Amino acid sequence: MLRLAIAQVRPHKGAYAENLRRFGEVFRAAAAAAEPPDLIVAPETALTGYFVEGAVRELAMPAERLFDDLAAEHARSGAGELDVCLGFYEVRDNRYFNSALYAALGGSDAGIRHVHRKIFLPTYGVFDEERFVEPGRTMEAFNTRWGRAGIAICEDAWHSFVPMLGALDGAQLIIVPSASPARGIEPDADPGRPSSLSRWERIIQGIAGEHGVYVALAQLVGFEGGKAFPGGSVLAGPDGNLVVRGPVFEEALIHCELDFDEITRARADAPLLSDLEMRLPHLLGSLHQARAGSRTGGQAVRPSGGHAVSAPEPAPLGTHAHARPPTARPPDRLSAPLAIEAPLTRRWLVEFLRDELIRRRGFSKAILGLSGGVDSSLVAYLAAEALGPENVIGVRMPYRTSSPESLEHASLVASEIGIELRTVEISAAVDGLAGAVGDQPSPGRLGNIMARTRMITLFDLSAALAALPLGTGNKTERLLGYFTWHADDSPPVNPIGDLFKSQVWELARAIGLPDVIVSKPASADLIHGQTDEGDFGISYPKADLILHWLLLGYRDAEVVARGFTEAEVALVRGRLDSTHWKRRLPTVAMVSQTAIGEYYLRPVDY
Repeated sequence: MLRLAIAQVRPHKGAYAENLRRFGEVFRAAAAAAEPPDLIVAPETALTGYFVEGAVRELAMPAERLFDDLAAEHARSGAGELDVCLGFYEVRDNRYFNSALYAALGGSDAGIRHVHRKIFLPTYGVFDEERFVEPGRTMEAFNTRWGRAGIAICEDAWHSFVPMLGALDGAQLIIVPSASPARGIEPDADPGRPSSLSRWERIIQGIAGEHGVYVALAQLVGFEGGKAFPGGSVLAGPDGNLVVRGPVFEEALIHCELDFDEITRARADAPLLSDLEMRLPHLLGSLHQARAGSRTGGQAVRPSGGHAVSAPEPAPLGTHAHARPPTARPPDRLSAPLAIEAPLTRRWLVEFLRDELIRRRGFSKAILGLSGGVDSSLVAYLAAEALGPENVIGVRMPYRTSSPESLEHASLVASEIGIELRTVEISAAVDGLAGAVGDQPSPGRLGNIMARTRMITLFDLSAALAALPLGTGNKTERLLGYFTWHADDSPPVNPIGDLFKSQVWELARAIGLPDVIVSKPASADLIHGQTDEGDFGISYPKADLILHWLLLGYRDAEVVARGFTEAEVALVRGRLDSTHWKRRLPTVAMVSQTAIGEYYLRPVDY
């Protein structure tokens, strides 16, 4: 019997010493348990954070140093003998790796038992691991105080033969340290959990059930640069069923027991691993024959069944010959692809605000421009829930032509949620600048002056009140370039920037925003009588769906086939393609090998 504890931890990005001290608290919490664990398993990059980019060079260390530091923390904690497994950035033989250490702490046999170096380094989507670390080349099981274990770091587990090799080498427990950002707010069969966690659970259960082993997934918690690590760690038993699930968006120490006699029973009931041991040499032999045929002219190999099989050329280690598994999508996602699970989305964004403002940036207060529209109203509601209404300041910044209705609705929101409301009249400032320019600005230019004056006001009040400015722009506006550069997009934290406008409306209704705000036509209120959809020439629901399919890589003709006109798709495509510059930092002439954002890479929260 093995007593296991999975530690869902929230590291402070780049703060190794601080995170190490906090891991000492994990040791103390484990020791205080009624039945202290024999093994603590922690996530990938548990003591540094995951998205550190070029700072890998600053944070990587030899496994021996990590062991010494953990041993010292363990000794200070007063915990008894135990084993620990956690991920870290390693420097070894003049190379950098994403690794996991397994060590025995306390007792006469304390020491490093194994170091696994991540084999499959994701370099797609938000990932760029191969730019900063090298791939490992081996997967092997190893002996511990209690039996035999294997380690597969995050994407290693997505390639089924990696844990298969560990099981074939005698592992009774496959440990999967992971730092996998959450994706998916659509309605799911498992409410309250990001849809990516459901996929992880299927993978972990599949490994456990196929090979008759225990599999422990340890997930990171917290936000890094807006990307959410959700927790939701699990242990699957050798029959493929879940033994325990961790909470989401929370740090936790999850205790469970592993009865290795269950492995014996599971393998007797379904001897899949035994079958694999018998057939694997033959399968490998046929693969070698196929490769030999390929190298000698690419002749097809004809197995005993008589069907010709073309032999693929082997791909060198480190390339991406294997496509990542397709994302499973519930059937209703095709008919309602932008539907959201509102309670999950609400919690996700509230936790994001708490993490970004309080934990990572050290702010207790937030400030935002409160226009009376649905976007800023929703952000105000989320901020009040995250920080407490006493710590949120809404600012009305009317120009003399602003709609009185906008002012009334902003006041209604502030009153409903109990936040402080300030009013700064910007007419004199806008008119003064407009007059100083020397000609009469067009309505568009005057609107830009208003937007930038409002942002000057907001940032000045931020400095005066020690309150972090919050952005209120939605994803549709950002993709269509419907904002004033260096104005609406300036606040450093934006909780709704990845929600389409139709998703903002859905969440706003679910949270309970006043209907008079949710149902009114959207308007930037920069020009009298202006509406967003009038400026676009297309409705938000249509624009959102067209953008959704374009972002997924569908060609224009394929989007048209989904029920839109060629003119509508061309309109949205044109705005999307012509406004990339508004979503990027200024273009800088690169003349060195230390150019910021090209060679010198550090995440925003490092």
